[in-house]
This record gives sequence, C-alpha cells and structure tokens, in this order.
Amino acid sequence: MHHKILKARLTQEQIVRKYNRIASVYDLFGILMASKARLRAIDLASIQNGERILEVALGTGLSFVEILKRNPLGQVEGIDVSMRMIEKTKRRAARTGSRNYTLLLCDCRHLPFEDGTFDVVMNQYLLDILPVEDFVPILSEFKRVLKKGGRIVLANTTKGEKWVNTIYERLYKLKPPFVAGSRGVFAQPFLEEIGFKSVRREFFSQLGFPSEVVLGIKGRDMW
Repeated sequence: MHHKILKARLTQEQIVRKYNRIASVYDLFGILMASKARLRAIDLASIQNGERILEVALGTGLSFVEILKRNPLGQVEGIDVSMRMIEKTKRRAARTGSRNYTLLLCDCRHLPFEDGTFDVVMNQYLLDILPVEDFVPILSEFKRVLKKGGRIVLANTTKGEKWVNTIYERLYKLKPPFVAGSRGVFAQPFLEEIGFKSVRREFFSQLGFPSEVVLGIKGRDMW
C-alpha cells in the first residue's frame, strides 16, 4: 500500500507558511469538500459526555466546536502548527460559550501530554500532507496519549474510486499554488501495523474530493 502513496512535497516550514496563508479561506474546503467525512468522523468517535478528547490539526475549528457541543462536561484539547488556524478556532470556540477547552501551538510529533491521557484522539487531513516515513512515529505518538481502549479517528484525503476523484491527485501533481498540498493516503495499514484493533475504514466523495475516515481502538494489552 505504501508504494501507491505519492511523495509529500511540502517541508514542515512550508506547511506552516501555507496554512497560515490559507486560513482565511480554509472553511471553503472544510464545508464544500470535507463536511461529509468530517461529520462522519465525529459520529464514529462516539463521544461520551465527560470524556477527555484531543483534536490534532484543528484547521479553522469546524470539528472542534462540534466536539465541544457533544462534550460539555468533559475536557477538549486542540493543537495546530498554524497560529492563524488556532486564532480562527479560538474565535469560533468562544462563540459556543464553552470554557472546557485548551488550544495549543505545537507539533504533533511531540505531544505535551502524559501517556494514557485521552479517551479519544481525532485528526483530520494531516497525514495526507506529511511524508510516509512520518506516519508510524506520529500515529504512535497519538497512541501513546490514548487510554487503553481509547479511540482514534482519522480523516484523510485518499485515493479515488471513480474517475472524478482522480482530478485532485492530478492537480497535486501539477502543484498549483491554490492546492494545500494533500494527496491520497491510506491510514488503515499503518494503524494496524502499530497495534490498533478493530480498525475500520469508510470512503466518502464530496464534489469528487475523495476522503477516508478510519477508526481504531487502542488494544487493552498494549502499554
């Protein structure tokens, strides 16, 4: 499956600059092309009110505010490498009236949380901009901060199943400045490789944009 994933083309510094630059228009992607997958990911997380939840790579906070609504008695943490994205999320979260959340500027490769902290770790549209060699270290870090039996839910750009889905990967290859830099990936084999159980994957196409939503459970015999 690894050989089917195109090479990532952005460095970490380029990712930060690009997402700071597109923060003002990123909602267009989140609503027009990713809302089906985004909302399904939240449903699959099966959030129970009172849990502790981490969202990695906040974007503009579209998912974060929905998590807050479903978890008013719990604690929700959010991180991103883009200060502009955090600022947009902060404004959006403030409008909910919730106070049970924290937003941090940090790199997901080194999460500032103790082992076994969270019931749920959620992440959307991150792996698809990162090098394949980073997948296992990053997903292992997500696993580290999950409680035993905790859930991980990922949404990513993936490979298309119909011709219309291939348009976006063709654009990726052409490298236009308005494309954020995501290409099709498959998260399921990487989650299984590091020991997640009951891994399931669903495919979505919205305006032809192909997304996957993947759920995994941290095995109780691990860590």
